[in-house]
Amino acid sequence: MSGWGAKTPVKRGEAPASRRDDVSAFLEKVQAMPNPGKAGERGRLVFAMDATMSRQPTWDRAMAIQSEMFSETARIGGLDVQLVYFRGYDECRASKWVNQPAALARLMTRVDCQGGHTQIGRVLSHVKAEHARARINAVVYVGDAMEEVIDALCAKAGEIGILGVPIFMFQEGNDGNTSYAYKEIARLTRGAYFKLDSSSARMLAELLAAVAVYATGGRAALQARPGSAAALLLEKLA
Repeated sequence: MSGWGAKTPVKRGEAPASRRDDVSAFLEKVQAMPNPGKAGERGRLVFAMDATMSRQPTWDRAMAIQSEMFSETARIGGLDVQLVYFRGYDECRASKWVNQPAALARLMTRVDCQGGHTQIGRVLSHVKAEHARARINAVVYVGDAMEEVIDALCAKAGEIGILGVPIFMFQEGNDGNTSYAYKEIARLTRGAYFKLDSSSARMLAELLAAVAVYATGGRAALQARPGSAAALLLEKLA
């Protein structure tokens, strides 16, 4: 996949107790997963986002917190991130791989949200193709809708699950069909699902950091984060 400048299109193919319990369950699921790579290797994480018009407010918030994904990963091998987004009519693009929060922020600031339908299937097809080039350790997807045929998405998610690439699905909003689809994608890839709300900005940062550490060094690295926010949160919620 060529760099961002070429605009390569992706081919088709203290919170309430209930919220604390959700966070605890999510982090425990991450910790229970098998090690995605060898110690000392750089992790590779696809950060996929719905950039349709309804996401504009939370896209801006994501830009402010995405640097959390890079925290503490350097000491356990480092993290490479690729931004994938879709918006408008038939537009789905992937950036070059970057390894610095400032570089990812620059990529995200070049994107403005535009009206259109979801293209989750294209994101999944891209993940599969990119993994064939070089191993992807984890995928983060953030969105608020699903307007595609769920059986087709599940078929692609199952193929990705066989490859051993977990997808962490973050949902904004309350749409029931979207929840069902996101949960199925997470289940079929042996990833995890988490529902966000208007008060979840700090929580999303914590969870992104946890997933990034997992992608870089597996659950052992996640468990060995003394003093880190995610580890402290997990300890309090256990």
